Amino acid sequence: MTVGSLVVVGSGIRLAQQCTPEARAAIAGADMVYAVMSDTLGLSWLKGINTNVVSLQGFYGEQRNRGDTYDQMRDAIVGAVRAGKKICAVFYGHPGIFVTPSHEAVRDVRALGLSAIMLPGISAEDCLCADLGVDPGQTGSQSYEATDFIIYARQIDTTAALILWQIGVVGEFTGAFEPDPRRLALLSEILCESYPAHHIVIVYEAATLPLTKAKVARLALSELACAEVSQASTLYVPPLAPPQKSAARVALLKQRLG
Repeated sequence: MTVGSLVVVGSGIRLAQQCTPEARAAIAGADMVYAVMSDTLGLSWLKGINTNVVSLQGFYGEQRNRGDTYDQMRDAIVGAVRAGKKICAVFYGHPGIFVTPSHEAVRDVRALGLSAIMLPGISAEDCLCADLGVDPGQTGSQSYEATDFIIYARQIDTTAALILWQIGVVGEFTGAFEPDPRRLALLSEILCESYPAHHIVIVYEAATLPLTKAKVARLALSELACAEVSQASTLYVPPLAPPQKSAARVALLKQRLG
């Protein structure tokens, strides 16, 4: 009897150009490829590597609960592995970042005693660091989904960079996208509790196609409500001031380590 297996990979943000050799080999070697790709160009690219491609995009729907969609995607992937197929599941960007069914599928396949691995991919945060020329190793970095940031009243360290994802859908729990300046106005209001209104922030969107450029808009925090955003827009808030060393912690370090 053929034993099924699962490899979950990411396509990278810029289609085809950012797919790693490791991920491409997994796609090519699979019996079937299950893909979450929002456009026909992505599916055509995959079919150029492996002709047995099944799109999971149809599980999305305007009136369908996003949790139900993710459950159906997971069940389709796990069901094929259970049937003895060597499956590769392809997700946009990094397969483990802002992707629920990828993690669930890996967990469920492993629970069956079968092989399941996830390969890293190039994420939007990787692209942001390269395009904006920022290094989280120098400033430190805080990263939150925008709605999560608001409803959990996350505490900000203004001496480190702050990255807020999906700012265009703040407060939207169904997954729909309707442009509404009130979303950004609310986000701006909350951020102004920690930053001055004139603090310069960046609305960023990574390039997704060859020969296109990233969208980078610099503006004052007070102007955020007027920014043009999409579901893919990210807000980068630079540090307000450099961190200050703690004399007590430095003394403790010297005491313990000499």
